[in-house]
Amino acid sequence: MAKNGAISVENIKKLRVDHVGALRAPAPLRDLFEKRERGDVSEEDFIAAREAAIANIIRKQEEIGLSVVTDGELRRRNFQDSFSAAVGGFSRPWSNGPGENVSGQPYSRTVSSGHNRWSVTEKLYLKQNVPLEEFRLSAVTATCPIKVTLLSADRIADQFDQSDTVYEDVDAFIADVVAIERTMIGELIAAGCRYIQIDAPGYTSYVDDVSIAEMRSRGEDPEKRMARSIAADNAVIAGFEGVVFGLHVCRGGACPLDPETGKVAPQWHREGHYDAIAEQLFSELKHDRLLLEYDSERAGDFAPLRFVPKDKVAVLGLVTTKSPDIERSDDLQQRIHEAAAYLPLDNLALSPQCGFGGYRKVAIEEDQQWQKFEVITETARAIWGE
Repeated sequence: MAKNGAISVENIKKLRVDHVGALRAPAPLRDLFEKRERGDVSEEDFIAAREAAIANIIRKQEEIGLSVVTDGELRRRNFQDSFSAAVGGFSRPWSNGPGENVSGQPYSRTVSSGHNRWSVTEKLYLKQNVPLEEFRLSAVTATCPIKVTLLSADRIADQFDQSDTVYEDVDAFIADVVAIERTMIGELIAAGCRYIQIDAPGYTSYVDDVSIAEMRSRGEDPEKRMARSIAADNAVIAGFEGVVFGLHVCRGGACPLDPETGKVAPQWHREGHYDAIAEQLFSELKHDRLLLEYDSERAGDFAPLRFVPKDKVAVLGLVTTKSPDIERSDDLQQRIHEAAAYLPLDNLALSPQCGFGGYRKVAIEEDQQWQKFEVITETARAIWGE
């Protein structure tokens, strides 16, 4: 087993400080990334610089006091690469670019400029277990448990166009997705990974009026679709032992800057409180830790936490990745105590609301990211003494 497996699974389940996965790439690495995209830097030179930067980032997380670390997802272009870079059987069109942010403010809704789905060309198959490769590389440096992130079946289904002759229906497509991700998870556990997070931003579509209207316009039943999503996410993790599973829910992450105008670009894709889905979602999901966005009014109040079973931990995403403003520990402590009116402190933890943007041009810099983590660890010590 990798050296980072020293902390027990039970202790990982109860970690008071967590984070979603993606971290801000250091400025020199972002510069190299852009040069590589232009063909001005070789792939070999970029990879060497990237691996050195990731080793430093892992050490930095441990120095700050984080009990679980990631590679910042800097071996990926974005969080969806855990599946799209690992799987064959589809064609992936170029993106139309970001949507339009009508207000230009950091807390405003994205108006999409179009959604390019990936076209299935044959039955999906696992080419290479990308998250496994990431884990093995990180294990060389890490002394803390390494979290690995995978994509939820709901998000994957939403990204693909199955309207051809390859799959009979979406259920058949999802069955293959589940089988592929179970293979990936089994290999990760065998390699020593003890903490796997499922990124599931799709669940917030079931509280968002615009998203619900879009589903119905396509002839979909939102309630049936959500039930199918929960069943698929549970099937992905069913039966595995010796590992902690988390599930991350949010409405949009780090605030990007338009490279042409320098203005704040789209900030989130959905809005709506947890109330309408909390009882079903929190009680039916089998994951040990629920990482929940709670950094702004769009998430609503803490009352839905009353539906979190007492054998789970709700990780409160109170620290925003959308603004460089540094939160105050006193304010975070107050909010955690407010949440404890609905779920005991022993079932709560603290994290940023989402990832910090990786290589994208975003409104937060690396030093601000680390300051936010320092406030998180300070707050955890004040609340839980650890």
